[in-house]
Amino acid sequence: MDILSRPAEEFENDQSIEAMWAMKAFEHAEVHFNLLCSVDPQSLQLSPQDELVYKVFREQFHDLKIDVLNEDDLKSSKAKEKWRQFCEQFKNIIEDYSFGTLLRLDASDDYSEKNSILVTKIQFLAIEIARNKEGINNNLRKRFKSSSKKKELN
Repeated sequence: MDILSRPAEEFENDQSIEAMWAMKAFEHAEVHFNLLCSVDPQSLQLSPQDELVYKVFREQFHDLKIDVLNEDDLKSSKAKEKWRQFCEQFKNIIEDYSFGTLLRLDASDDYSEKNSILVTKIQFLAIEIARNKEGINNNLRKRFKSSSKKKELN
């Protein structure tokens, strides 16, 4: 049995468990960014429920600016309550919906300590699905492929 799938109550601030969670979140972020830089984001499907997640997200967060997120839009008391209601709708729909996942604050840039925030998996999916569908992630391929080619030439 994977230790990360066991109930959180079994652990008391175990640093090795926290390190495993951080590593898993980082690996997920790395795979996600590589996908964004390799394929057309508008054709990318992040979950079997992308259409539902996007529909509900935009119904409930129709004015949320997702190209550059403000941390308060995710973490303020008011935002947390609204997000909690959104997230709970997917409890039995999205597997591991509440897992900690890294999200880029600025969609035009890569994951970094400054540009990443820890959110739930369903928040990540909602925002990244919207970024893909709304064309916000479209320029990543050009921007990061060309910079990696320049590095190879030097």
